[in-house]
Amino acid sequence: MSILKKIMLVFFSSMIIVSFTACKKEGPAERAGKKIDETVEKVGENIKETTEKAGDKIEEAGEKVKESTK
Repeated sequence: MSILKKIMLVFFSSMIIVSFTACKKEGPAERAGKKIDETVEKVGENIKETTEKAGDKIEEAGEKVKESTK
């Protein structure tokens, strides 16, 4: 095995070890980020529901206008 391959092996092995130890504990920033993500998702769902309801109301109003002009 060449020296370059050994260096690469040690480097990637250490990167894997660092990534596992870094991901063990969730800090306050990660918790806050998750809460923000959840809130944004809920807001997005509420906006979608509201726009769908508004679209339905607009369609109903359009149909009523059509009927009244006959």
